[in-house]
Amino acid sequence: MHEPSQGNKFQIEHSELLMRSFEKRLSRPLTTSAKALYHAPFPVLSHNAIDDPVFTYGNLAAQKLWEVSWDQITQMPSRLSAETDERAARAAMLASITANGFIDDYHGIRISSSGRRFAIKNAIIWTLSDDQGHKCGQAATFNEIEFL
Repeated sequence: MHEPSQGNKFQIEHSELLMRSFEKRLSRPLTTSAKALYHAPFPVLSHNAIDDPVFTYGNLAAQKLWEVSWDQITQMPSRLSAETDERAARAAMLASITANGFIDDYHGIRISSSGRRFAIKNAIIWTLSDDQGHKCGQAATFNEIEFL
């Protein structure tokens, strides 16, 4: 696994974008550093802003939950994190994050790479914006997980 603390420039810069965007949207910090974010006890994921978004970040907690490595998660279309039946609801929720740039009460069913199903509750999902204010993706974090 590639840790941001080992000097991967993209991971460090992306971690900073995640933390900066979170604090801008929610007026509180997500965590204190790229290393703390990567090792946080709660999942943090992001995806890019292309038509079929691909994960651009998944910390260790997210990798463990989805049962994948860094290389696997950062090549996975984010829609594959949800079961087929859940994908329409997930897509509608992602499209609805416009008024405040975030929601903090998302609930949904997800599926790991091995097929293990779990519910996420009260997830925070926020828009990622670069320093010029251009949308460059979305990110999510959550603490409440129920294995089904």
